[in-house]
Amino acid sequence: MRKQSFFNHNWRYAAQKAALDAPDDLFEAVTLPHANKIFPHSNFDNQEYQFISTYRKTFSVWGGNREDGADVPAGPEGYARGQDALVFLDFDGVMLACTVFLNGKMVGEHLGGYAPFSVEISGELRDGENILTVYVDSRERKDIPPYGHLVDYLTFGGIYRDVYLRMVSPIHIENMFIQTADVLNDPRLFCDVRVNHFSEGLSLKATLVDSQGDEIASAYQTAAQKTTRVTFEALPATALWSIESPTLYSLQVSLIQNGEIVDTLSSRFGFRQAEFRPDGGFYLNGDRIPLVGLNRHQTYPYIGAAAPRRLQRQDAEIIKYELACNVVRTSHYPQSPHFLDRCDEIGLLVFEEITGWQHVGDDKWQAICLDELEVMIERDRNRPAVILWGVRVNESGDNDDLYARTNALAHKLDPSRQTGGVRDFLGSSFLEDVYTLNDFSNGIQKPREQPHLITEYSGHMFPTKIWDHEERLIEHALLHAKICNLQIGNEKIAGAIGWCAFDYATHIEFGSGDRICYHGVMDIFRMPKWAAYLYQSQQAPAKKAVLQAATHWTMGDRNGGGNNPITVFSNCDEVEIIIGENNVGRFQPDFDSYPHLAHPPFVIHGLNAYSAWGQAEFYDLHLVGYVQGEAVIEQWISSSRLPKRLALSTDSDELQADGTDMTRLMFKVTDEFGNPLPYAAKVVSFELEGEAELIGENPFPLIGGQAALYIKAGHQPGRVTVRADAPGLPQALVSLAIVPAAAVEGRKFQRRISKSSPISFRG
Repeated sequence: MRKQSFFNHNWRYAAQKAALDAPDDLFEAVTLPHANKIFPHSNFDNQEYQFISTYRKTFSVWGGNREDGADVPAGPEGYARGQDALVFLDFDGVMLACTVFLNGKMVGEHLGGYAPFSVEISGELRDGENILTVYVDSRERKDIPPYGHLVDYLTFGGIYRDVYLRMVSPIHIENMFIQTADVLNDPRLFCDVRVNHFSEGLSLKATLVDSQGDEIASAYQTAAQKTTRVTFEALPATALWSIESPTLYSLQVSLIQNGEIVDTLSSRFGFRQAEFRPDGGFYLNGDRIPLVGLNRHQTYPYIGAAAPRRLQRQDAEIIKYELACNVVRTSHYPQSPHFLDRCDEIGLLVFEEITGWQHVGDDKWQAICLDELEVMIERDRNRPAVILWGVRVNESGDNDDLYARTNALAHKLDPSRQTGGVRDFLGSSFLEDVYTLNDFSNGIQKPREQPHLITEYSGHMFPTKIWDHEERLIEHALLHAKICNLQIGNEKIAGAIGWCAFDYATHIEFGSGDRICYHGVMDIFRMPKWAAYLYQSQQAPAKKAVLQAATHWTMGDRNGGGNNPITVFSNCDEVEIIIGENNVGRFQPDFDSYPHLAHPPFVIHGLNAYSAWGQAEFYDLHLVGYVQGEAVIEQWISSSRLPKRLALSTDSDELQADGTDMTRLMFKVTDEFGNPLPYAAKVVSFELEGEAELIGENPFPLIGGQAALYIKAGHQPGRVTVRADAPGLPQALVSLAIVPAAAVEGRKFQRRISKSSPISFRG
């Protein structure tokens, strides 16, 4: 029977290409996911991650000394010896190329940093200790996508995603493609199951499992070839997967040989109908839904792309819940299964695309691109959240030969989904199903092709730092409001996905002076700029009441001085303004300027009479939000704008003792009401007690009023306490628990396994 286990523990790492027989004392102990170098959050040179490093792991499978940690037990049940099973190493992602050796012999290699790949090691395993060595080449090689030309993002190095060890029967399931049909009337379900080797006497049993884990239907089919379709003749009542109610089912498929189950594989999916129609709209389960979303880069401060499960899942939650988006684009590459898992679970739609940025290389480069597209689709085509495949290198020129092949491949592998190809100019060859355009006109260009989806806007047209002056922050937010309003009001546009959710590190050719692209509606720490509240305010107040005044409430931050008008982002019906003892009045959203937004910004004029100039005192600002006449939320902003507090918080009050789990440690210098003070420059120092470590700059020279470090769990349970100090402010303290690591089975994702042995890889 199939057995898959995490293989993340007890690795050793050397920041050089070490000889296969190099002594262990050349290495340091690490746990995956792992970045080949930890950086400051800004002002670093990407050349510093561009080197070849070495990862080593000593382990035992068929008996002998069992390794310490939570990985693979020796001699799993049913497999007493190596010849009884095929054994694979499954890598979710290694940046940017790697070569794999087992016991001194090369067993696989892989080119490309974003697609998963598998290496078969059955033939080289031995009793007792085995030594695995992985050489990781993290140089920006021009022969591997996305490189060949300049790229506006960084590809931090290392084995930065999970690794699994998988054991399967010599005859096993390679892949399963779950498909639904007619889900709005008479739902049907079938699954194409591919086995690695066909022989007589094979049959398949498929079992449908609901979200509570109960088996609700089954189907049987005799296998007649390598790929067999299993069809359910009848289904019980099923619930639809939707944005508001993302109901997931599982399909468990067992491979039976001569009456005995030899392999079982399962995958989650949902019953849903998603399509872009010629009328210009996107429809989910028959209902037209304007798509409002943001692009996401997978990189983080300090750790590059080596974010563990918790942080990956949290990004999906931030985009869905904190930014109230219904779609995300995985710019510009396949992203972590953990991130996509959470999108499936919470109902966040996904436009997933191939790797690249403005450049198409030679035939070998294109072959890697095509292979990665195949791997991406086979990995993720069962996901209900994925609604569109991106089959064109972002913002590249027309290449009809290549893009005819990418479209044909996508439609062959997944006839159930449409394709898009992101370009940055109108009039390009339209080979896909959806015309996807990066539109930086600061308006909306008239669609020429249908369906039409805007895949980037704003972004580099208005880079904005959290400490920029007030008028720029407001204009940044209102540009996003303008585009959202225009696209929702245009029936010929299916939606718009803004550039972008989070600030990110980049090459010097694209970033600000500190090599950060300040294009996000949130900063690099996933903390909000005012533009974030524009998106957040578009949700119904019954879900979450939102009220944020876009002002520092100072007299000299704007050109000409004063605070008139005040812009407020809120989903309330009315906002009341109170300055000191003066009730200025209640105000309504600006529907005249933004008629298509569910909750337009409030733009409140007439505040000159309350200017502090010429008066004895400058008063605090008090806002109250009303829904159906009832006060539901308020905000206070101090008139002094002096630092009063050092606020410290985490996203979670516990971490798992697995050596890799992380949570943000957010810190802010605030006024007495908790508003961050972007001009209060402070050096913040941290002290940690317990079985964990701080990742990030310590002490931290805070500019902008808010930032974050990470707390990374060790391997021992216990309490962790962090204390933060800043000159002139009371000490802040936060505490969390490190709990025993849960026994988690490896995820049963579809792996792309080549037919060759013992070397098994896809490039």
